[in-house]
Amino acid sequence: MINSVDQLNERIAACSRDLGDKIKGADGKRHIVLCGGTGCLSNHSREISEKFNEVLEAKGVADRATVNLVGCFGFCSQGPFVKIYPEDTLYRLVKIEDVEEIVEKDIMNGEIVERLLYVDPATGEKVTKQDDINFYKKQRRVALYGCGVINPEDINEALGMGAFQGLKRALSMTRQEVIDEVLASGVRGRGGAGFPTGRKWQFAYNSQSDEKYVVCNGDEGDPGAFMDRSILEGNPLGVIEGMMIAGYAIGAQNGYFYVRAEYPIAVGRLKIAIQQAREAGLLGKNILGTDFSFDCHIRLGAGAFVCGEETALLNSIMGKRGMPRPRPPFPAVKGLWDQPTIINNVETLACVPYILREGAANFASVGTERSKGTKVFALGGKVNNVGLVEVPMGTTLRELIYDIGGGIPNGKEFKAIQTGGPSGGCLTKEYLDEPIDFDNLVAKGSMMGSGGAIVMDEDNCMVDVAKFYMEFICDESCGKCTPCRIGTKRMLEILTRITEGKGTMQDLEDLDELSKTVKANSLCALGQTAANPITSTLTHFRDEYLEHINEKKCRAHVCKSLMQYVIDPDKCIGCGKCAKGCPAGCIERSDYTAPGHKLASMKIDPMKCLKCGACISACRFNAIEKK
Repeated sequence: MINSVDQLNERIAACSRDLGDKIKGADGKRHIVLCGGTGCLSNHSREISEKFNEVLEAKGVADRATVNLVGCFGFCSQGPFVKIYPEDTLYRLVKIEDVEEIVEKDIMNGEIVERLLYVDPATGEKVTKQDDINFYKKQRRVALYGCGVINPEDINEALGMGAFQGLKRALSMTRQEVIDEVLASGVRGRGGAGFPTGRKWQFAYNSQSDEKYVVCNGDEGDPGAFMDRSILEGNPLGVIEGMMIAGYAIGAQNGYFYVRAEYPIAVGRLKIAIQQAREAGLLGKNILGTDFSFDCHIRLGAGAFVCGEETALLNSIMGKRGMPRPRPPFPAVKGLWDQPTIINNVETLACVPYILREGAANFASVGTERSKGTKVFALGGKVNNVGLVEVPMGTTLRELIYDIGGGIPNGKEFKAIQTGGPSGGCLTKEYLDEPIDFDNLVAKGSMMGSGGAIVMDEDNCMVDVAKFYMEFICDESCGKCTPCRIGTKRMLEILTRITEGKGTMQDLEDLDELSKTVKANSLCALGQTAANPITSTLTHFRDEYLEHINEKKCRAHVCKSLMQYVIDPDKCIGCGKCAKGCPAGCIERSDYTAPGHKLASMKIDPMKCLKCGACISACRFNAIEKK
């Protein structure tokens, strides 16, 4: 049990030595760590770790190496990862069948398995260490601190990385001094709105009540977003510490984690971290010998996107239907069970220990004038380096997409990047050199959101993109307010007509009018931002809408009603493989042709064709194309 600051200092010092010895190899062992994030676990990293233990035992070298699962490495498109300390050698795309070779060559003989090293696509050179890969060079880990380094299920490793140093400092300050420190850091909410975190804390601190609450919003619902999940999976104690500092600052004794049930690994590790903190005396009564008492609880969300809105989230925690309510009163005045409550995003709370540990000035030294610190992005879509990245505010979109993301695959042309998920908008190549921060993205017609960043290339239809996000919004609308419930449905119907070649010019006017109406009159941010993908694509890609309406053409060949599959007779040899793979039986062979009885080309019946693409996959001669 850790009952005082002195005991905490002693424990941290011992754990720091142990972790440092492990990383530096001072304990005389090799240490094998594997990515234990959801993505790599789905690619068998747990089975790979078990195989390492099995092979080490079979080779008689189990006493020379340890095997450990850590948090997400971030570079998802290259996982599963295996890193070996103290050399810091990084292997990527590791499979179970690679384990024996790694043990025999690297662990037993000190030879690097070069075929498993990352190859720089620009130079063709093999890279041995993680920090030398371009994907990592421009990153700075604050919210992701400890992820990919420590075992998230071992409190000692978290303490070795400085866990609870921020809380220790906070408890030596007055509550107002802690709030002032957070205000001075300039940190703004990472959940989407970008509201200054310190101001929210100040409102709750000023509210008079015997009971107050802190809520961590882990209901990450944006398509393609996995920032919060990875933080909770990689360093849950960091978020717990942030919640405790927030609780001390406003005078709360209880905190609630609201995490979607689709994140079982994050929830499991969070439960372990809470239990270990309680057993260590770092959660509960009179923490570190002070009069501060605090405990954490977990509530699981059922997957409703609208529960990311703070008042809907609070209703869900209280067992009510997850629907937003009008504000004011704001939760900082009347929130959970009508008591003052602050709701902070996972990433926001993960930044708080850093601010208290390193100081507000250190945090504020990074970023732009109005957007301080770093931001975590889930970089996905048509980009070579898919993964989780944390970059200083002010980093340009070009740096994010090309330097860190490695550019667009297959030499395709960049078309747009969707930031902010369904609530955001699309930014085109003319904005590539714009700095990323809260206010600048809004000024350019998009938003930061929680941090989703989906890259699109020339093969994406922007009308279809708008339709995709509107389908999502329609599914996730709680239906409480009429503008959102009905307005989003009408907008989806219009977009569907346009993608089916049935649109008219009047539809564009109706979309514009509906967008304004839904934005102005919806109850919560889901409806107020629902039309953003439509307005941004209409602004930047109006020509594509006009092509769909006037020419009945989809230039990206995505909208099925506006394209045909055609076989080029000059390329087709009549082998019939396309016909064998066709589920609709719409491909037929022509008669034999003279001279020499050469097979004529195959033909597709457009009336029967499902446009599923099976024929294109089956053809070895690139004879089938979309028109």
